[in-house]
Amino acid sequence: MSFRIHPAGIPFVIGFAVAAALLWWLTPWLGVPAAIVALWCIWFFRDPDRVTPGLPGVVYSGADGRIVSVTQAAPPAELGMGDKPLPRVSVFLNIFDVHVNRSPVSGVVTGLHYHPGKFINAAFDKASIHNERQSVRLTTQEGHELVVVQIAGLIARRIICNLRLGQRVAAGERYGLIRFGSRTDHYLPEGSTILVAVGDHAVGGVTEIARLPGSNAPGGL
Repeated sequence: MSFRIHPAGIPFVIGFAVAAALLWWLTPWLGVPAAIVALWCIWFFRDPDRVTPGLPGVVYSGADGRIVSVTQAAPPAELGMGDKPLPRVSVFLNIFDVHVNRSPVSGVVTGLHYHPGKFINAAFDKASIHNERQSVRLTTQEGHELVVVQIAGLIARRIICNLRLGQRVAAGERYGLIRFGSRTDHYLPEGSTILVAVGDHAVGGVTEIARLPGSNAPGGL
């Protein structure tokens, strides 16, 4: 697996590295913890290559982290999709997870909306409603509509989304980053089959979290 740093993290890595070097020069006992923080910063902004199978009808996790919620919930109101509850899978990213977001399916970006808000602990369900977020609406070739939402957390104060309306994306394609702790919600079409449970660990662009209606998967939520 290759190791690279996300471009958004390079200024932070340089800043922490310079600070660590200066502190080490002044007094080593201050330089040691500063060096540890600098190394953690490099680890936090890592951006590993992933191979996404891109199987038809499969929804892949849009982020690395722990599944903290599998429920029914209305999609973000700002997208204008109505208030009917849809299957929702939520992934919580702690400060040690890869924070690069990836598209859960192949499709076209048909909606983008940034919503300012609070910075409640992203592990809580109320963060999906009250926190700062960036919502992305995707439409697959088969006409299925999904929503993936980047949600800021208690520590996270910056959401980066590089998508534009009308853009075509492939399943597993990188599209953004949240720093530092955060949450990613996936709203799925009614009748989708959920393949994960609370407590499972997801790998962005690799873990199958659901199958779309008509993909011959048994059951459904």
